Amino acid sequence: MIAEEKVRDLPELRGKERVFADREEAGRVLAGMLEKYRNSNALVLAIPAGGVPVAAVLAEELGLELDVAVVSKITLPWTTEAGYGAVAFDGTVLLNQELISYYGLTEEEIEEGRQKTAAKVARRLKELRGDRPFPQLKGRPVILVDDGLASGFTMLTAIQALKKMGVDHIIVAVPTAHWGALERVAPHVEAIYCPNIRSGWRFAVADAYELWYDVSEEEVKELLGGCDGSR
Repeated sequence: MIAEEKVRDLPELRGKERVFADREEAGRVLAGMLEKYRNSNALVLAIPAGGVPVAAVLAEELGLELDVAVVSKITLPWTTEAGYGAVAFDGTVLLNQELISYYGLTEEEIEEGRQKTAAKVARRLKELRGDRPFPQLKGRPVILVDDGLASGFTMLTAIQALKKMGVDHIIVAVPTAHWGALERVAPHVEAIYCPNIRSGWRFAVADAYELWYDVSEEEVKELLGGCDGSR
């Protein structure tokens, strides 16, 4: 019920695949849904790498400041495609205990995964933000952007980290998501904007896009405008 109250979607896109040409088009669709924030003091925070092309277009279209919230999933030892938790830029860690139990992961495997992911986050943080302080966060809406939500754990980790920094108004903007992920995230934010909602056993973020590829850190840096975090 909470999710139904907070989620804004586009009914004509429900349950469909290949609805966006690419991440840039998805950003334009989201910008249309977030028109009320045009030229406001809202801050757009992109989750790299895939969220940055979406967020860059969104911020450009609406005249908003753009920056990055570095969060990375902790992947399973035998694959980089699936994760059982995430680590955020401030060290916040969130673990999916159900998956940990299902796969029978040991404490050693979990700790090794956490350390490896924390190192990746620290490296990305240095690469993308350098020594710049975070923009002023308190008292302004923060629009948290990724290219899609499968489980929602990466987004939840970012949300927890931002709340620790005193953010009061968090809006999630994602082009596509599984309904279960939206139900998981919705209680923790003010609103979610997601034009393409899908459900069912099989779900892949990539299926919402005609063109899908792994976004490089070079592209991320370019889209962030030389890493100065300004728009």
